Formats: sequence, structure tokens, C-alpha cells
Amino acid sequence: MPKMKTNKSVLSRFKLTGRGKLLRRRPGKRHILSKKSSHRKRVLSHPGIVDVSLEKTYKRMLGM
Repeated sequence: MPKMKTNKSVLSRFKLTGRGKLLRRRPGKRHILSKKSSHRKRVLSHPGIVDVSLEKTYKRMLGM
């Protein structure tokens, strides 16, 4: 059986924490920033955690 390849798109989008959770970027901070409040933009800057229901899928794609 050959080795499983890492999905490079998932590797670039997610980061594994020390406790095994996946961090993700929040959508909505790319463009049209002038109408968004500074508080909203600041909240969008902080990474989110991947939902438990999708975590298993993404970890498998990362080869874990």
C-alpha cells in the first residue's frame, strides 16, 4: 500500500495546535473593509477553531 499524500490545500489553510485542534482563518477580512467596524475587523483577525464535525475529515486529509 502506498503512503497517503497530504492535501496541500488543507495544509496551507489549517494549523495544528499543541492539543491537537485545528486553527483556521475567519472569512470576511479580504476586501470591502471600509464598511466594517474596527471591532469587527479585529475579531476577524483572530483565528477560529475548526468544528468537531469537520475535524476528523481535515486531519485525515493532513495525513494524521
